Amino acid sequence: MTAEREDALVAAVVKAVRAAGGHAGSVFLRSEDNRSIVLAATCGASAALLGGWRLIPVNSPIPVAEAYRSARTIHLADAGATMRRYPQLAMALPYAFGSVSVPVRAGQERLGALAVIWEASPGHEGLSRAQLRHLRAIANRLGAVLADLRARGDAFVYNAATVPIEVPAPTAPAVRVGLFDWRLDTGAVGADDELCAIFGLTPGAFDGRADTLASRLHPGDRVSLRATARAAVADGRVLARRLRIRADDGYRTVELWGRVPDGPGEEVRNHLVGCVLDAAAGAAAVTAVERLRDGLFSAAPDGRVGYANHSLEQLLGAGAGELLGRRLWEVLPWLSDPVFEDRHRAAMVSQQPTTFLVCRPPDRWLTFSLQPDATGVTGRVAPAGPPVEPGESAVTSSTSRPGPPAPDPPTAQAAPARLGSIYRVLQLSSSLTEAVTTDEVCKVVADQLLPAFGGQHLAIYVIDGGRLHLLFRTGRHDRFLHWLEGKPLDTPLPGTETLTSGVPLFVEYPQDRADSHPAPSVDGIGAWAYLPLIASNRPVGTCILGFDGIHHLTTKDRGILTALSGLIAQALERARLYDAKSALAHGLQNALLPHRLPALPGIRTTGRYLPGTSGMDIGGDWYDVIPTGSGVALVVGDVEGHSVAAAGIMGQLRSAVRAFATVGHRPSAVLAGTNRLLVDLDPGLLASCCYVRVEPGTDRALAVRAGHCPPLLRRPDGTTEVLDLAGGPLLGVDGAAGYPETRLDLPRGSILALYTDGLVEARGRDIDLGIDDLRASLAHATAGSLDDLADHLLRNALHSPHRSDDIALLLTEYRPE
Repeated sequence: MTAEREDALVAAVVKAVRAAGGHAGSVFLRSEDNRSIVLAATCGASAALLGGWRLIPVNSPIPVAEAYRSARTIHLADAGATMRRYPQLAMALPYAFGSVSVPVRAGQERLGALAVIWEASPGHEGLSRAQLRHLRAIANRLGAVLADLRARGDAFVYNAATVPIEVPAPTAPAVRVGLFDWRLDTGAVGADDELCAIFGLTPGAFDGRADTLASRLHPGDRVSLRATARAAVADGRVLARRLRIRADDGYRTVELWGRVPDGPGEEVRNHLVGCVLDAAAGAAAVTAVERLRDGLFSAAPDGRVGYANHSLEQLLGAGAGELLGRRLWEVLPWLSDPVFEDRHRAAMVSQQPTTFLVCRPPDRWLTFSLQPDATGVTGRVAPAGPPVEPGESAVTSSTSRPGPPAPDPPTAQAAPARLGSIYRVLQLSSSLTEAVTTDEVCKVVADQLLPAFGGQHLAIYVIDGGRLHLLFRTGRHDRFLHWLEGKPLDTPLPGTETLTSGVPLFVEYPQDRADSHPAPSVDGIGAWAYLPLIASNRPVGTCILGFDGIHHLTTKDRGILTALSGLIAQALERARLYDAKSALAHGLQNALLPHRLPALPGIRTTGRYLPGTSGMDIGGDWYDVIPTGSGVALVVGDVEGHSVAAAGIMGQLRSAVRAFATVGHRPSAVLAGTNRLLVDLDPGLLASCCYVRVEPGTDRALAVRAGHCPPLLRRPDGTTEVLDLAGGPLLGVDGAAGYPETRLDLPRGSILALYTDGLVEARGRDIDLGIDDLRASLAHATAGSLDDLADHLLRNALHSPHRSDDIALLLTEYRPE
């Protein structure tokens, strides 16, 4: 079934490129471990050209990965749209192109994604809705075929070792081939349309006679055609018999190849089957190109040279044997800078011509011009003068695309890191910049490193008290590297020696570990990469990758991992500092909130506090339940801002409210006194508060509000209302402000809800709508207990990733004896 799967992949990617009017397309399928999507097939884009994008972590911030994750179509009309939505991708591929990425699914199951790119100048409108629908249909058909093949036993697996299928972009043939079947005894000829076209005949009008074909030949070759027939009978075949066919401007030469079929019987022996090859145009083109003084070459999409004229050999100082089948930047040291490979990539991705100036040591300047299409690049090289201004860049491009500045003339002999490698560094560094906590940093490292380098296990150990302690682990083995836990740094083990020496260690074979670096083995893991995490010349910890079986890491891979270890160390150190400060700040806030609420006869209470989900700042929300001489006071308040200062003011206000309430002040006097205190403190912060004093045995309550959200009351029959309380200004505005009281009826079995605005406020939505949503949720909740009810009311807030405000909630159930 492998052939069926490959045919389906090829058909899908070719149809997608045609449907989008693009010049390149790719299909990515999910990996065995579900951490990556792997390049499975390409059309018009060599896998070598894609470089670091052959295996993409599913959490990568690039369109094809997001299409897989979200099961949505990602349509980017031009480079501007790419820059706005995916700046990391635009940084790595700053070329003028548009793209679309479509999920490949089977029902609700995600199998991969399909991507197509096209040439797009700024302001390009992209694809039409009909084209996008067509692409989604192609992707869905592919998903259905793959699911059917899997159900029939095709257990296809995609991973780092997968070799993608490469389909060249469609192109006009350089050689025309016409097929024929010639009956030698009767002179009847069966010919296809291409053979008729080569002979200058209309296919439908050809009478099927050999004499008709002979009439199109040079008179001298008509005899040769009859000799060909006699030779076929005698020898059984014809090899490259040249014939001249009439053309508008004279004659052109073709070649006839044929043979007599094997088999018994005279009838079979009287047949000559074969083809006519018309390669005159190609031969004439080669002859013309060889006459030019400029160097010309043809390169495939991946940059490998397929043709080079003699002038190019002289200009570059390299023979055809060195150039053919190889990339120029791999053959010539003075073209080894990544910027030259980038020019080829820019031409292929954007399908825009590009020109640049190069210095061939010691002082010979050459102009390179690249003319791309979907099948590759035609390059022209010509002598040129040096840059006009001293110090002017050695590479100047005629393309109007954004990109990094060109370097000085390159003379380094060592092969540099390629763009795919640079993208790895850019992608991880960008993701680490967004990671705040140590958990987030570790997750980013696992999501990016493991798929990128084919690893299956990862552990991060950090130094604490001069010993190594496990911070993060992922993989199949529960006790992966457990023997490093608690080890001092002077213990002779790979994880510690790597850290103390600052030199990474790569173990590719199990015997290497046994011979040079003795350590307990882990079943199934045959290769390791120990990366020291050092930030500001100070050891932070060790990052360890494990590979199932033997795993070879190239010199380039090792260099990238070494570079990435420094980024990881810096991010981890920053995150640990953040975690420490955050723990201290939230510890302060938690200390200011009540640890438990008092147990009171006839009244049950429960409180909840949720900090904001973004940032380290803490808020000033609080709740409290205060027994008084004549009842119980219920309080919820909110100090503006998110800072340690806000939390400190919250603690002072909570203490003030508790003091005023305990000595028996009326609710209006409690808030008036608290207001004067905040004005006297003058912290530059305001606060809101809702205070309700319940009088047990009377089914009554007194409520007062200072710029706070109104409470909710759920009656025993389930009806719920927003209580309309008279209110005063925010605390801290006016020291002489008054706070009127409102008397409330509390039926037995009713539930009172006090809350802060973080529970009902959302960006772009009126707060009254949020309050009404909370009222409806309270009215229809079927929670069995007060704690369950509180959890129900906070469920949406708990799962919201964008909530930035704190939330305080106090529920009170009134059930007197």
